[in-house]
Amino acid sequence: MSSYIEKNDLKQGYNVYIDSDVDDKGTLMDVGLLIMEAGDTWKYHEAEKEVALLLFEGKVTYSWDDKTVEAERPDSFHHEAYCLLASCDTEITLTAHAHSEIFVQATKNPNKYESVMYTPETVQVQHAGSNGELMGCMQREIKTFFDYDNAPFSNMVLGEVLNYPGKWSSYPPHHHPQPEVYFYRFDYPDGFGAGFANGEIFKTTHNGLIPITSAFHSQCAAPGYAMCYAWGIRHLDGDPWKKTRIDDKEHEWLWKADANEHIYPNK
Repeated sequence: MSSYIEKNDLKQGYNVYIDSDVDDKGTLMDVGLLIMEAGDTWKYHEAEKEVALLLFEGKVTYSWDDKTVEAERPDSFHHEAYCLLASCDTEITLTAHAHSEIFVQATKNPNKYESVMYTPETVQVQHAGSNGELMGCMQREIKTFFDYDNAPFSNMVLGEVLNYPGKWSSYPPHHHPQPEVYFYRFDYPDGFGAGFANGEIFKTTHNGLIPITSAFHSQCAAPGYAMCYAWGIRHLDGDPWKKTRIDDKEHEWLWKADANEHIYPNK
C-alpha cells in the first residue's frame, strides 16, 4: 500500500493530513492544509508545539504576540511566500480577506523562542541546475524559509521547490536520516508528476502529500505542468538536519563535470 496521501474531499477549514497524536506516519509532525474564505478567522494555540504557517495563496492577516502582518500571495509559482514560525504556547489568529490556502506544519518543541515572520524579502533562493548540468534536466528553484542555520531554536525546517515543467528535482536521488514531507501544488489542478520515495513510485497530484521516512527520494513534473512543493524536515534529537545529503552511489557520477559529454558524447 502506498504511503502517498491524496485528498479529494478538501473542505473549508482545517484539513488534516498527518495528526501526530494519532499516527505521525514516522514524521514526528502534524501536517494540514487550511482553506479559508473572505471573512473567516482561524486560531491556533498549542502549549507544547511550535508551528509554521506558510501562505500558498490568498490574502490573510497574521496576528500573534501583539504583532500583525498583512500577507498577500496570488500563487506559489510567480510570487514569494510569507511564513510564520511560531513558538509553542503562542496564540495565533489568521483572518482571511480572500480565498486563501495555508500549509500548516507543527511539532513538539517545549522551548520558547521569539516567533519569526519570513517574508518575500527574506526567503533564501537557490537557482539549482541552471549551469547546464545534465542538459538542464534538473533546473529548479530551491527556496528555504528557515533551517538550522537561521533557526537553530526550531525542531523543523521548511522551504519550497519550484519544479519546472518536465524537469526533475531532489535529484540525483538522495536521502537523510531525518524524516521529511513533500506537499505538492500544481499550476493547473490536473497537473501531475512522478515521485520516488520509501522504495515506492507514485503519481504526484495537486494537494497530495508524501511522508518520506526511508530510502532515496527524487521526483519530476510532467511536461506542461509546473510543480511547487513545500518540503518540511523534522530534526532528530541530537541529529539536526544540516543540509546533509547522502547521494545514491549508483548515481553519484551524475555530479561529474563531464556528465553531459559522458551521456551524449557526440553532442
